[in-house]
Amino acid sequence: MKVTVLVGGVGGARFLLGLRELFGPTAFPAPQDDASGAPATEHEITAIVNVGDDAWMHGVRICPDLDTCMYTLGGGIDPERGWGRRDESWRAKEELAAYGADPDWFGLGDRDLATHLIRTQMLDAGYRLSDVTAALCRRWVPGVRLLPVTDDRHETHVVVAKPDGEDGERVAIHFQEWWVRHRAQIPTFGFAQVGSDDTAPAPGVLDAIADADVILLAPSNPVVSIGAIVSVPGMRSALRQTRAPVVGISPVIDNRPLRGMADECLSVIEVESSAQGIAGHYGARSGNGILDGWLIAEGDHAAVDGIAVGAAPLLMTDPAATAQMVRAACALVDVPLPETNKGVR
Repeated sequence: MKVTVLVGGVGGARFLLGLRELFGPTAFPAPQDDASGAPATEHEITAIVNVGDDAWMHGVRICPDLDTCMYTLGGGIDPERGWGRRDESWRAKEELAAYGADPDWFGLGDRDLATHLIRTQMLDAGYRLSDVTAALCRRWVPGVRLLPVTDDRHETHVVVAKPDGEDGERVAIHFQEWWVRHRAQIPTFGFAQVGSDDTAPAPGVLDAIADADVILLAPSNPVVSIGAIVSVPGMRSALRQTRAPVVGISPVIDNRPLRGMADECLSVIEVESSAQGIAGHYGARSGNGILDGWLIAEGDHAAVDGIAVGAAPLLMTDPAATAQMVRAACALVDVPLPETNKGVR
């Protein structure tokens, strides 16, 4: 099988653990020669990852969602925070603060900083972000093909009230500043993608959508993760035209996001933070939307014409539990899955 999934950060990364548990590891990056001895994999998992959170900080390029997926799948994630490196130290951050360097609200751990330095050097040398990601994954061996949705700049910015400005004055700030510095607790009016005029999907992205047997939307933020991915020119039409069914997994349980601030983002665009509201926001492919199926938490409710709705436990307590979510999502659209794999039934 070929499974393609659209993912954001922490929730998306944990969802990928369940996919890998169910289907087994995908060779990524691809072996450099046929003599590698690596066994051929029966299934292929491709994750199309959000880059809207990406930013330049202290002269280095940071890709939070790509790194969270890479560290989580490679065993290097901090299990308490759900992001950044385990066994992290913060001496560089302390030294930057001693110099009064801005931004002082964004912390770079020492181990994490090494990843950003390597990425920045490769980007400066002319490599594409997708190539850099594959190179970094040679260390982490994620067992999932990680593709940035685009190699181009496609940052999420947030329209907010201008500090100390006159009534009605607005300014756009980077999503990271809104999210980390202000905790999404300032007057907010909308989101916008900032980048080049010729932004396009990265190599392999459109093929992964066209060739998939099933496409899944991970339980990631519908606005600034999945929404930012779909906003890349060509992505929405690819999702609408693919022969594969598209199934989303709800990021809310009892109308509350499990983590992060998806409800804050949804309120900005005037969408109810509920399984029903988010399903309506995505819309049915039989209309003008992108979904064929929608998996919600037991006890929640959603009904949208053209979307098959099912319910299942949605707590990703471990990869095996998440694998069962994947099975339930695929059953909604009659996609047959392997009977057994790595003990998951």
